[in-house]
Amino acid sequence: MGENIATNKKAFFDYYIEEKFEAGLVLKGSEVKSLRAGRVNLKDGFIKIVRGEAFVFGVHIGVLDTTHRFYAHEERGSRKLLLHKKQIDKMFKAVEKEGFTLVPLSIYFNDRNIAKMQVAIVKGKKLYDKRDDLKEKSIKRDIERALKGE
Repeated sequence: MGENIATNKKAFFDYYIEEKFEAGLVLKGSEVKSLRAGRVNLKDGFIKIVRGEAFVFGVHIGVLDTTHRFYAHEERGSRKLLLHKKQIDKMFKAVEKEGFTLVPLSIYFNDRNIAKMQVAIVKGKKLYDKRDDLKEKSIKRDIERALKGE
């Protein structure tokens, strides 16, 4: 993985990550420039499979002030994901199961400066699971503070 642009921290808190995939993105030039400027938010993003193709919805890629309005893109528009047919089939079968969904985890530029998105098959956590995670995180933080204080 190359230069990380954005991470969906909410996905790691709200879901159990079952399996991860790397997907290419079909983007306009203005969207790539906005990604390089870091104007992206993955928090509300989700992935749907439509007629055998994967699309990401709800990902916000802001428009730069320097972009001409004629070339500007939709900030929350759908964007096609480039995946192998086997990967799409695997995702589709997983989503048909109860409780599974597809979410974007991160956007980054790979070694060849191509924008990639890490997507995952996830299963939702229950409220008590989230509380357990917070409790565990708090305990780890307290232990680290105690060790530093020595």
